Amino acid sequence: MSGQDWTADRIPEQSGRVAVVTGANSGNGLETARALAGRGALVVLAVRDLAKGEAAVADIAADHPASRLELVELDLAWLDSVRRAAAELRDRFERIDLLVNNAGVFHTPRRQTSDGFEIRMGTNHLGHFALTGLLADRIVAVEGARVVTVSSNAHRYRAHIDFERFGREQDRSQSAAYGRSKLANLLFTYELQRRLESASSPAAALAAHPGWSETEILRDFRGIRFIQPLIGPMRNSAATGALATLRAATDPAAAGGEFYGPDGRFEMRGHPVLVGSSERAHDIELQRQVWTASEDATGVTFPI
Repeated sequence: MSGQDWTADRIPEQSGRVAVVTGANSGNGLETARALAGRGALVVLAVRDLAKGEAAVADIAADHPASRLELVELDLAWLDSVRRAAAELRDRFERIDLLVNNAGVFHTPRRQTSDGFEIRMGTNHLGHFALTGLLADRIVAVEGARVVTVSSNAHRYRAHIDFERFGREQDRSQSAAYGRSKLANLLFTYELQRRLESASSPAAALAAHPGWSETEILRDFRGIRFIQPLIGPMRNSAATGALATLRAATDPAAAGGEFYGPDGRFEMRGHPVLVGSSERAHDIELQRQVWTASEDATGVTFPI
C-alpha cells in the first residue's frame, strides 16, 4: 500500500478501545488524539499543562461532540510525575489498548530534568520508558494492543550514546542531544518488541516519525526565522504529520517492530509508509544496553 493510499479515513473503528497520548495538547499529539477520538476511542490526553489540556479537549469535542475524552497530568521530565500519572491511569483503566509516546522537546535551552537528566534524553526517552514500564501490565495481555513511540530521522545524525554518562550527557550541540534521544526511542521500541514476542504477548511495539511538521517543537530554535522560508514548503501540517503515528497505531496490516514515516523526499513530508532506520538502531547489543541503562536510570522494570 502506498503512502498516498493511507489517510485518517482509513483508521478502523476504535470503539471500546482506550488510547493514551502523551503531549496531546498541541501539534501532532493533538491531531493524533483528535483522529482516534473521531473513530470512537476513549482518548486520554496526557499533558504537562492541564489548562492547555482542557483547551485541547474542548477543541476536539467541537469537532466530535460524542467523543470520550479524559485528562491526566504528566510531566515526562519528572519521574515522580510519571509515577503519579501511571498510578492514576492504572486506577482508571484495567486495560490500555494504545499507548502513544508522542511528547518531545527539541531545541529547548540546555537544562536538566527534575531528576538530573539531560532534558531531551530525560523527556523524550527516559520519561516514556518509565511510563511504558509502569503501564506494561495493562498493555501486554491485551489483544491488539500497541505501544507507538515517536522517533525522528534525527536518530541517524551524531547520535552516539555514552553509557558512562547515560542520560546525563551534556552536548554543546542541541541537535546531537536530540538525535541521541530519538535513537534511544528506536532502540527501546525494537527491544520492547523482541521482549513482547519472547513473552508470547498479543501486544506490539512500533515507531513512527512525522517528518518536518508544523508544530511547536521548534519554538525555542533561535534559527527558525532564517530557515523557515526554506523548510516551510517542505513541512507537513500537524494533521498530516500525525498520520505516521496513526498508521502505526491502527493499521491492521502494521506489525510489531515496524517504523513508519512520510513518503516524500528525505522523508520530510507526505503520507505514511514503512521506512528504514539506521544500522545503529538495529544493533541488538546496543538495544539491550539502552534497556538496562534505562532501567537503572529510572528504577522502572518491565514484567516481560
